Amino acid sequence: MDVLDLARTQFAVTGSLHFLFVVLTLGLAPLVAIMHTRWAMSGKPLHEAMTRFWGQIYVINYALGIVTGLVMEFQFGLSWSGLSHYAGDVFGAPLAMETLVAFFLESTFLGLWIFGWNRLPKGLHVACIWLVTLTAYGSAFFIMVANSFLQNPAGAVVRGGRMELVDFGALLTNKTLVFSFPHVIGAGLFTGAMVLVGASAYQLRRRTGQVEFFTRSLRTGVLVAALGIFLTMGFGYAQFGGIQEGKFDDGRGAVPLAIMIEFGQLLALVVLLVMLPLIRVLPRWRWTHPVLIAMTPLPFVLSIMGWLAREIGRQPWMIWQQLTVADAMSPGLTSGMVTASLIGFAAVLGLLAVVDYVLIARVVRRGPRDLDLGATADESRTPAMSF
Repeated sequence: MDVLDLARTQFAVTGSLHFLFVVLTLGLAPLVAIMHTRWAMSGKPLHEAMTRFWGQIYVINYALGIVTGLVMEFQFGLSWSGLSHYAGDVFGAPLAMETLVAFFLESTFLGLWIFGWNRLPKGLHVACIWLVTLTAYGSAFFIMVANSFLQNPAGAVVRGGRMELVDFGALLTNKTLVFSFPHVIGAGLFTGAMVLVGASAYQLRRRTGQVEFFTRSLRTGVLVAALGIFLTMGFGYAQFGGIQEGKFDDGRGAVPLAIMIEFGQLLALVVLLVMLPLIRVLPRWRWTHPVLIAMTPLPFVLSIMGWLAREIGRQPWMIWQQLTVADAMSPGLTSGMVTASLIGFAAVLGLLAVVDYVLIARVVRRGPRDLDLGATADESRTPAMSF
C-alpha cells in the first residue's frame, strides 16, 4: 500500500477499536443511572447490587476507553495536519468542546460518583451519575458535530485558502447531524443492553444462585435493546435521503452499507419479534441462553460496519467536495513512518481491548459479589483495583 492507503488504514483500525469502548459507554451509562435512581427511591438491596455490579463494568470500560481516545487525538497531528491547516478553525471547535466535556466534566462527575459512595448525600450521589450520562452524551454530540461537518460542511466559508466558521448555529443543526446523532445513541443503547442480556444469560445458565438479580437484568436488557434497535434502524433509514444525494452513487461504501442494513434488519427482527414477546420466559429457558450469549458481540460488529459505511462513502473527500483525503494528509510522511505508527497504535489499542474484555469477563463470571465499587470498610472483598 502507498502512504495514503496506510494512513487511511491506520485511522480506520484505531477508530474502530476506539469506538468499541465508546458505544458500550453510551449504552451502559443511562442504564446504571436508572438502576441507581431505582435504588435511591426504593432502598432495596437488589437495586443496590445491580447498580454496583453494572456500574463496575461501566467504570472498567470508561477507564480504558479514555486511553484509546488519546491515541485518536495524536493521529490528527501526526497524519492529518492538512485537515487542521485547512479547517482547524471549524473542525477543531467541536473537538475542543468534546475534550472539555469528556476529560473535565465527565471525568470529574464520574470521580465524584465512584468515590462518593457512603460519603455524598443520596440525592447528590444520584445526580452525579446522571451528570456522567449527560456529559457522555454531550461528548458524543460534539464528536458527531465534527464528523457531520466532514460529511456536509455547513456554517463555514472558504477565505484565503482556509475554512472559517460563520454560522455556529448551522454547524449544530447540520442536516447530517440531526439524524446521525440519535442513530449513534440508539446503537449505544442496543449495545449496552445486549451486554446485560448476554452476561445475564451466562449467569442464569450456570445456575449460580443469583436468579432474581440476573432475571431482572436480562429483562431490563431486552427492553432497552428493543428501544435501542428501534432508534438505530429508524434514524438509520432517515439518513437514506442524504445517501441518495450522491455519496454512494459511485459505489463507494455500498458494500458495507448493504451488509449493515441487512444485518441490522435481521437483528431488529430477532429482538422485536422474538426476544421482546418472550421477555417473561427467556430467563427460564436455558436452551436460549447460548444464543443470547452468542448475540452479545453482534451490536459491536454492526456499529463498526455503520461507521465504515459512513466514512468510506465520503471518499475521496475528507471534507465533502472541499478537501480531499490526499490533501488532508500531513506532508513528508513515508510508508515506513506510517507503518510503524500503525503497528504501534494497533498493538496498544488491541491490547487495551483485550484487557477490557478480560476484566469485564472476570466481573461477569464472579457475579455481584466482592465488588470494589461502593464497598464499605467492613465488607469482605478482594483487594482494591482487582477488577
